[in-house]
Amino acid sequence: MAKETSDRITHDLFADEVRLGRPKSNPHPRKVQLKINKQKQILRDKQKGLKRIELKVDMQLFESLNELSKKQNISRGELINQLLHAQIN
Repeated sequence: MAKETSDRITHDLFADEVRLGRPKSNPHPRKVQLKINKQKQILRDKQKGLKRIELKVDMQLFESLNELSKKQNISRGELINQLLHAQIN
């Protein structure tokens, strides 16, 4: 029996044929990918001379910061950074 190139029903004839598909984008599971990305982010921040500060505030202050940052069209972190600089200097 001759192999017909348009015949895709008979699988055994095409078992050794490599067909292109979506390549595997990352060999790591999602949980490991997130961990690696976070480590890279910390290194980038460290190279820029940035340090991480964790801060807990009440909900009203949090919402006020969000509103003010949206009005100024900057991120909440940038707004807090500006406010701290203004208070210290």
